[in-house]
Amino acid sequence: MVQKAFEQFDTAPRSPETPQPSKPSPGSLILTFYGAYGRELNESGTVPVAALIRVLQTVGVDAPSVRSAVSRLKRRGLLTPDRPGSKSAGYRPSPAAAQLLADGDRRIHTRPEPDGSWLLAVFSVPESERDRRHVLRSRLARLGFGNAAPGVWIAPSHLEEETRHALDRLGLAPYVDLFRGEHAGFTPTARSVARWWDLEELAERHRAFLTVHEPVLRRWSRRTRTPAEAAYRDYLPALDAWRRLPYADPGLPPALLPKRWPGERAAKVFFALHTALRDAGLAYVQDAYAHARDR
Repeated sequence: MVQKAFEQFDTAPRSPETPQPSKPSPGSLILTFYGAYGRELNESGTVPVAALIRVLQTVGVDAPSVRSAVSRLKRRGLLTPDRPGSKSAGYRPSPAAAQLLADGDRRIHTRPEPDGSWLLAVFSVPESERDRRHVLRSRLARLGFGNAAPGVWIAPSHLEEETRHALDRLGLAPYVDLFRGEHAGFTPTARSVARWWDLEELAERHRAFLTVHEPVLRRWSRRTRTPAEAAYRDYLPALDAWRRLPYADPGLPPALLPKRWPGERAAKVFFALHTALRDAGLAYVQDAYAHARDR
């Protein structure tokens, strides 16, 4: 299956640039783990700390770093203490984190088909609340919006539901008006898109993903077996790196992007790894969970 997926794009051209990807943080890997596996282990999504330590050590994070990251996520309101039917202390996603993970599922695991319409977010924040203005700008940027003009941000219209969730969750909805529509001129849309988003920076991020994870896919294409622990060890970092890309690159229409856009190749690499490794790695996670729960 890996070989078949890999052959679909093995002959595509490569960019000579090879930007260096950043190292994932323990907190990011923990959230990625909950999104990938944690919610399947039991109804509440609670994972014993001992299991978190084991599965994070497998991808290179030591126990003290795991505990520190869990404490930070708890303070941020993303993890809630719980006991998963055993003596072991554990944590589950908070309601806010559960919504973030659900929104992330749609963004990370689907490739939208843009219909040519756009979502405009127009906001006005009083000077006395400038801190909220900064939060609003940062959140729109993290959702994948481009900046069309002061106080005017733009994104493909398929981001509307997720944008509503985010603005409501942060109490920012009263400052924003949302509109849907088409770009009617006067600058050609492709040129405007290049102004609203930093396309070269986005391309570099896709190339950084390919630099690390395309060789991983090649190695798996030559294997005849899929050991659970090895599958998990390669899948979780790939998912952690990939999950940021659909937010930075919000699914812009291909016709508006530069030729040989690396995003399509990066997506094929990720989805091939996901198909080959995700379910295989689940067996390793379930074993770690069972051992921690029975302690």
